[in-house]
Amino acid sequence: MTIIDRIEINPKVMLGKPVIRGTRIPVELILRKLSEGANEADLLEAYPKLTREDIQAAIRYAADTLAHEEIIAFG
Repeated sequence: MTIIDRIEINPKVMLGKPVIRGTRIPVELILRKLSEGANEADLLEAYPKLTREDIQAAIRYAADTLAHEEIIAFG
């Protein structure tokens, strides 16, 4: 499965924020929980619809998004 199979952006779901497909779990939430020290097992327990592959897709989505970010320097 690819990121497109796992991540969905739909203006009718969570105001268009990227979410795990078929859920209302935002990619941002997964990343925030991981940054706060949660591990994969914690996330899977807290969000039963989530899979290991969903967590990996969220991380890949964030990395891909940053990789394509453009920086404009002023000054």
